[in-house]
Amino acid sequence: VGVSDGYLRQLSLDGQGPSPELGTGGRRSYTLDQVNELRTYLAETRPKEALRFWPRRRPGEKLQIITVANFKGGSAKTTTSLYLAQGLALQGYRVLAIDLDPQASLSTMFGYQPEFDIPENATLFGAIRYDGDRVPMKDVVRPTYFSGVSIVPGNLELMEFEHQTPRHIIANKGRPEDLFFRRVATAISEIDSDFDVVVIDCPPQLGFLTMGALNAATGMIVTIHPQMVDVASMSQFLLMTSELVSVIEDAGGKLDYDFLKFLVTRHDPRDVPEQEIVALLRDLFGPDVFAATAWKSTAIANAGLTKQSLFELSRGAVGRTVYERAMESISAVNEEAIHLVNGVWGR
Repeated sequence: VGVSDGYLRQLSLDGQGPSPELGTGGRRSYTLDQVNELRTYLAETRPKEALRFWPRRRPGEKLQIITVANFKGGSAKTTTSLYLAQGLALQGYRVLAIDLDPQASLSTMFGYQPEFDIPENATLFGAIRYDGDRVPMKDVVRPTYFSGVSIVPGNLELMEFEHQTPRHIIANKGRPEDLFFRRVATAISEIDSDFDVVVIDCPPQLGFLTMGALNAATGMIVTIHPQMVDVASMSQFLLMTSELVSVIEDAGGKLDYDFLKFLVTRHDPRDVPEQEIVALLRDLFGPDVFAATAWKSTAIANAGLTKQSLFELSRGAVGRTVYERAMESISAVNEEAIHLVNGVWGR
């Protein structure tokens, strides 16, 4: 929140703000809902610092839609999306996570089992399909147990969009408002006022869904594992994206990004060949590469075994030192992403 523990203690003693749970030795524990109550209270009582305490969108600030993309599997797209969504929520932003991957790993991490918990027409496909069964976007948005994060879950049904789109293009020539690449943006616009940031986890392929997400985005994060094979694959991804984007723009689409950044993921800072590749990327792309890198960590992998993130575990659960190093890396990446969002809003 940005205030000292002494200040919080005094608030609690004075009976102001939310009432924390008192543990052994007078230790006070706040839930995330209470932290958000605290943000509201501080913003009201200290109006000059309201933006610092309660950083949600103000009138005139556009919804930020960040796509996390790369068609190389294993580049940590889902992990990046998960930690970015939760990290933004912890800072007080209202976040919508959209799982566009039919494998639905992001949905699983938020407690939704794609094969059991997601009925027909409950993914983004339900809101962008071409037939009469289309539903409003708000009908496919679900709450999560993580306060401040909602999700549009995914499952294999998303593949239907890849199958339906070619048939629809052939059957509906000359109806530009119906073009496939506009549908994701149109669906998201229905819930524009409910969120501050949308994080889209793209599938590891450059299909119609991914192109729709790229067209809807205001910013893009390309995840890259610092191995030569992965860099070569990313090069192909960028070339192919560039060609497809040109086709979409010729058809009336518009890709107007506030930022496009490369994020080095699963990085082992002690690995010399990896250091060389990171240096190569920084040399090629300069400031378009995140200054922070997402470190490879056994703590993140171990937390994932129980479908949890490090934000949900105590230090002791995965080893204090490993935990702290991983959290330092995650926090640095999230701070940069938040800085990008605030920069777009002119803060």
